[in-house]
Amino acid sequence: MTRVVETALPERLGRPFRWLLGASWSSNLGDGLVLAAGPLLVASRTDQAFLVALAALLGWLPPLLFGLFAGAVTDRVDRRRLVMAMDGARVVLLAVLATCVAVEAAPIWLVLASLFLLGTAETFADNVGSTLTPMIVHRGDLAVANQRTMAGVIGLNQLAGPPLGAALFAAGQWSPFAGAAVLMAAGVVLVSRVVLPPHGREAHEQRTVRGDIVEGVRWTWRHPAVRTLVLTIFIFNVTFGAAWSVLVLYAQQRLGLGDVGFGLVTTMQAVGGIVGVAAFGWLTARVTLTAIMRVGLVVETLTHLALALTTSPWVAMPVFFVFGAHAFVWGTTSITIRQRAVPSALQGRVNSVNLIGTFGGLVVGAAIGGWLAQHWGVTAPFWFGFVGSAVFVVLIWRQLRHVAHTDAQPTADRAA
Repeated sequence: MTRVVETALPERLGRPFRWLLGASWSSNLGDGLVLAAGPLLVASRTDQAFLVALAALLGWLPPLLFGLFAGAVTDRVDRRRLVMAMDGARVVLLAVLATCVAVEAAPIWLVLASLFLLGTAETFADNVGSTLTPMIVHRGDLAVANQRTMAGVIGLNQLAGPPLGAALFAAGQWSPFAGAAVLMAAGVVLVSRVVLPPHGREAHEQRTVRGDIVEGVRWTWRHPAVRTLVLTIFIFNVTFGAAWSVLVLYAQQRLGLGDVGFGLVTTMQAVGGIVGVAAFGWLTARVTLTAIMRVGLVVETLTHLALALTTSPWVAMPVFFVFGAHAFVWGTTSITIRQRAVPSALQGRVNSVNLIGTFGGLVVGAAIGGWLAQHWGVTAPFWFGFVGSAVFVVLIWRQLRHVAHTDAQPTADRAA
């Protein structure tokens, strides 16, 4: 048993990281429950397409509205207390929502408001949470630590959580929200055990929030490697968002899949992510991070092309599997490079700029994808994704050579 624990969580990562990882896994499972139960609750309260779409929009809106502010706050306050406060707020919101649903006092406006507030708290919690690992793990071990963290995102948030949340919702509409509240509370307790070193902000420094945000944006723009990462994430999320915004229609009209078949699409991507988790250590030991990033962008480009051409689920499913593996590997590589490059005192603000690029790309892409599909059919967004990605890969190819070799961030001091 000890050998299994050591393999999964090497002792060199430190006890604080084990507490942090446990909190992350617990919270991700809770998020996974709500990921399925939230839309189901909305659909149970209304059959208006506008309100159903509004629920999805409210999930994307908080990072765009509050992302930069969340980054500034992350770099100004005690990060452990901030993540505990935000997760604690989610516990209260989920408990209130579960109670209202249980006593049949949850109209649609309350459900939508709850989803927006949960998304707002999650924006702050996720932003600060991403800054904690480089504070307690040595720089050389960040890839391993991020692999373990992302395993929880893929396995619990995306693979196990949604079907469990749907099953609990069928048993009692209030139960997935109550379960998520318990899991979030466990995460708060686990984070409380983590001891963090100072993150570089001097107590006597007096700066405005606006000044802090400007400093973070300027640092990101002036750092070639991080700037390239943010631009790449933005552009590829535009092409990804365009294609995936109509994925349910593509699965039904192009592949001839029903509801169960569409669920299998998501499952295949998650299973691919699990394989990516297992292979990540092997890959990073044998392949440079630059090569991983280049190959990943090519894989995503060819994914759009393959899906635009095929009408067969037997061809599409392996493509979704490979894409899921790529998404995990590339995402973990990107996080690791950014954590190595960014000084601790700026981690929150630079992460927030990256967050704006991520969600901004998705929103722009979804608008483009919907317009293209409306006028030229469900394969048009995939052709757009292929051409746009291919052009950008050609333009960014040489810059990627330098992205994975930045040494701006010194080795983190391990917490006691």
